[in-house]
Amino acid sequence: MKKNEKKVTELTVEELKIILDDIIDEKMLEWFGDPDEGLELKPQVIREIRATMRRIREGTEEGIPLEEVMKDIAKKKRKE
Repeated sequence: MKKNEKKVTELTVEELKIILDDIIDEKMLEWFGDPDEGLELKPQVIREIRATMRRIREGTEEGIPLEEVMKDIAKKKRKE
């Protein structure tokens, strides 16, 4: 077992739910494809993303860690 790996019995309920959500998302994508495939972002959204990335690089804005974003998404999915 790798250093950062846990056994299933060591996971919290929240961690297990996140893992299961990820597995379900992967399978849904595999079976049904990406529903957003072929869609394009609006120019305003692209500009906002680029501006945010620039501010993060310059240090004038702090990004949100990926782990935190993933947990927030998983929580929102469970509430739906």
